[in-house]
Amino acid sequence: MMLARVVGTVVATRKDPRLEGKKLLILKPVSPEGKDEAGYVVAVDTVSAGYRERVLAVAGSSARLAEGCKDTPVDTAIVGIVDDVRLD
Repeated sequence: MMLARVVGTVVATRKDPRLEGKKLLILKPVSPEGKDEAGYVVAVDTVSAGYRERVLAVAGSSARLAEGCKDTPVDTAIVGIVDDVRLD
């Protein structure tokens, strides 16, 4: 799993039919402290995340296990909206 922040959206009018109706968001990975990490990821949103929200995302085969992603060509899926992160 990765922590990330929603930083944008992707609009694709032509795509695999199995992606029809799915919201695609651009994520910026962040550290547990909330600092930006390198790179960006495009993910399918399964939890109705909003702009600038911190989210939990899964990648690879785990993404295809997310709600509504079975048999769908996805590599990353948002599976949770983060309320708080605590490091002890």
